[in-house]
Amino acid sequence: MAKEIKTIGVLTSGGDAPGMNAAIRAVVRKSLANGIKVKGIMKGYNGLLNEEIVDMDARSVSDTIQRGGTVLYTARCAEFRTPEGQQKGAEICKKHGIDGLVVIGGDGSFAGAQKLAALGVSTIGVPGTIDLDIACTEYTIGFDTAVNTAMEAIDKVRDTSTSHERCSIIEVMGRDAGYIALWCGIANGAEDILLPEKYNHDEQVLINNIINNRKKGKKHHIVINAEGIGHSEAMARRIEAATGIETRATILGHMQRGGSPTCRDRVTASIMGAYAADLLAQGKSNRVVGYRNGSYVDFDIDEALAMQKGINDYEYSVSRVLAI
Repeated sequence: MAKEIKTIGVLTSGGDAPGMNAAIRAVVRKSLANGIKVKGIMKGYNGLLNEEIVDMDARSVSDTIQRGGTVLYTARCAEFRTPEGQQKGAEICKKHGIDGLVVIGGDGSFAGAQKLAALGVSTIGVPGTIDLDIACTEYTIGFDTAVNTAMEAIDKVRDTSTSHERCSIIEVMGRDAGYIALWCGIANGAEDILLPEKYNHDEQVLINNIINNRKKGKKHHIVINAEGIGHSEAMARRIEAATGIETRATILGHMQRGGSPTCRDRVTASIMGAYAADLLAQGKSNRVVGYRNGSYVDFDIDEALAMQKGINDYEYSVSRVLAI
């Protein structure tokens, strides 16, 4: 018999992503519509262990869908990675009458949800990360906003790079995944894209490409460098020394996490949040919400965390052809 859920908690964990507030809003309002009470847990698993727990109603999430960041805040929590911390978290959930928990975050957050599920707390994960690096889903909340923010910034850097006839190395976020870099590389017409999944660290190939393009009359050269490769400042110095072409590094950084979410992120987050609330209402646990082949689906967390994701070879080959 499915476990009866009377009260759920919702938290955001790990790096913030635009659209998290839309997901929180959907979890709260769909749960209330299902006759389930909702408690907000502040500052992720850290807030759970510190019992920073508040009651939420429909008004608690008013005027939040358009806001970036997360109204529940987020934090890293080393203690929750330990069995003692996980046991303490499960006990606090029971103390506050929390039968189920919606965790909005990335794969590290889902690993915590997996542990709580094993300790008797029904858990559902919602993929909220700008990195697009969760293998079980084709889309993660925040990616569209982040990649558009980066694209607009790179357009501006291109203008000044052209004016000064420079080479510009622009570093985008993504942790160990190259999806933001790939998308920006295609969207911004970059001459080179360096992805953790594809780059062999042969810098001479990059240098030769820059020199050859300059010989062909190219007045600027845009290199999109993924965070997983990094070291953009040092790379710029080496390239300038090798080519004699003025080279500058721009690290876009955390601006990519902020800002009002796009329509896609608001809608996707809303549906995923509502889906998670319904899964808990049905007595489900240890699941991750995903989006595949045009439909919203769910996977066992164990299965989801075991999946691997790589860069699409055709998309990468297209980016190389279009850069010629």
